[in-house]
Amino acid sequence: MPNRVVSLVGHSGVGKTTLTEALLHRSGTIPRMGRVEDGTTQSDYSDVEHQHGFSVRTTVLRLNHEGVAMTLLDTPGYSDFVREIRGGIRAADSVLVMVGAGSSVEVGTERVWRMADLFGMPRIVAVNKMDRERAHFAAALADLRASLPGPVAAAFWPSGEGEEFRELINVLTVDPGSLSSDLRPAVAEARTALLDTIVEQDDALMNRYLEGEEISGEELYQTFLAAVHAGRIYPVLPVSAETGVGLDELLHLMVGGLRSARERGPLEGLDGQTRDPSPEAPVSARVWRVSVDPFVGKVAYLRVWSGILKAGDILQNTTRGEEVRLAHLYMPSGRDLTEVPELRAGMIGAVTKLDGLHTGDTLADPQHPIEYASLPLPDPVYIRALHPRSRSDEDRLGDALGKLLEEDPTLYSSREEQTGELLLGGMGEMHLNIAAERLAALNVNVDLRAPQIPYRETIRRRAQAQGKHKKQSGGHGQYGDCTVRIQPGEGYRFSSEVVGGTIPSKYLPSIEKGVQDALGRGSLGGFPVQDVYIAVLEGSHHEVDSSDLAFQLAGALALKNALEEAGPVLLEPVQLLRVRVPASFTGDIMSDLQARRGRVQGLEPEGSVVVISAAVPQREMQDYNAALRSLTGDRGGYSLRHHGYQELPGALAQQVLEERRRQLAEA
Repeated sequence: MPNRVVSLVGHSGVGKTTLTEALLHRSGTIPRMGRVEDGTTQSDYSDVEHQHGFSVRTTVLRLNHEGVAMTLLDTPGYSDFVREIRGGIRAADSVLVMVGAGSSVEVGTERVWRMADLFGMPRIVAVNKMDRERAHFAAALADLRASLPGPVAAAFWPSGEGEEFRELINVLTVDPGSLSSDLRPAVAEARTALLDTIVEQDDALMNRYLEGEEISGEELYQTFLAAVHAGRIYPVLPVSAETGVGLDELLHLMVGGLRSARERGPLEGLDGQTRDPSPEAPVSARVWRVSVDPFVGKVAYLRVWSGILKAGDILQNTTRGEEVRLAHLYMPSGRDLTEVPELRAGMIGAVTKLDGLHTGDTLADPQHPIEYASLPLPDPVYIRALHPRSRSDEDRLGDALGKLLEEDPTLYSSREEQTGELLLGGMGEMHLNIAAERLAALNVNVDLRAPQIPYRETIRRRAQAQGKHKKQSGGHGQYGDCTVRIQPGEGYRFSSEVVGGTIPSKYLPSIEKGVQDALGRGSLGGFPVQDVYIAVLEGSHHEVDSSDLAFQLAGALALKNALEEAGPVLLEPVQLLRVRVPASFTGDIMSDLQARRGRVQGLEPEGSVVVISAAVPQREMQDYNAALRSLTGDRGGYSLRHHGYQELPGALAQQVLEERRRQLAEA
């Protein structure tokens, strides 16, 4: 049976899950439609999705229609779940883009459209919720053409809108003269635009059209389908997932217009070799998502790109250079996994309990290895500190967090060395809130807090000071004496300028150990000191009472005394921000960066967008995720990386030091 793998994408709230449910029902796959509000849909089956009322993962669903097996990948709408969205698009052969009839094209739609462009995906556009008040198909079509690049053309027109939306008009076959006067002009204009787009696909057809030759409806229709199949026309049609109007036309167009796996053309590996996407070719597959089910365990979802994968096959994980035996194969649909003996090219399948498989891994015939490119994913930009609520939560956190990171490569965890906090990074506030809820489902309760800023200290000038540790309490005493010089430098350097043996060389490592200990505690707020050169100048020792410990304490005291005389200052970490926004927001972004004490490093125009680079203090970036969304209507994206340290201005430094003293006193 022919197969189509179609990814459903669009901004949150346009009704992707409801439409998926409607398509399953119309095709006879399910006896009745579930509702998102009731938590009864095939797509949103997890507790988190039931609680929030929206999708957080891409769900695989299957139906048959007109003799074609269709796999639907229902993706989340919120851009925070970018890994699920991009993975769903990459695993498909075509894309069904959804927009709402009563709203403009949202930024989420623009992003998935660009991703579909990146992978060269054919696509159909469904304008949903045509049964709602204020639904306006012509306005939605105009907005699509203005917002999304490419040949967007109406293939169907609504006979009415809102409560009057009851049927569709086939723009290609209708005689506009047969329509009522209120519909005739709009449909005639849409028909002309569609015909022009169709005949542009073929020079000979164009010449015949311009010469006034009659072209049969069948020839026009077949040319139209071929153009949709090749991604040279993006047909638009109105639908209502709630009432079912337009579903038959949509299903028919998906069957006839969207390509199969075999028709997508050869697949290219990283080394340039190609693989025909057919069952006859050597087997290859790619892991496009991983989940950890509380009952089944680890589930790796595969897209079989070529060949026939059979249960028991031993394949090579070419991404990691490991052998993998696939004992059992499954076809997923919603929450269910149905065991099958084989998976053929073009199918979506799953394997379980293989800990060595990760998102992006390529599996291939060991005799014909190939590795496909990994899925491009952005770096985490929103970071919070994880604080377990109890000791038992702390004990279980590592294992539970490991499961989350395995599922979602856009999550990142690390231990901040200076503050000791466990940090979790993701794509936004919602992303991390959902991550915390998933930890709670694994019986680990945490609070998300803004991370502490890892301030540091340095010095402005050269200074030297003595440190003497002398203690006598009967028997052997303790004696260590040294003078050190400190001066500003780049990084850290320790040296000895001792002459004449006033300090035996065997005690120099102990002095350095004491110096490093004092550097770790600073002299202003207990923050580590950086960028200093230290030299031991002179000292004295006692044949009996001197020891490694005594000179370690003397070195720490000498450095502490020297720091106080060297003009210590507080440093704050700086991040390099690269923010990509539509050019119209340039002024707003620049003003905001100035308010955040940012220093603009560069401005690079890229067509209709601009990339602004700036060095911005980390303390000013704690709320940037929400601020950028507010400034740009969620049309901006950004990345961050560490960019060094700079001196914190006096008033802010005083504020930080007062807070630090309060914390130390409470501790």
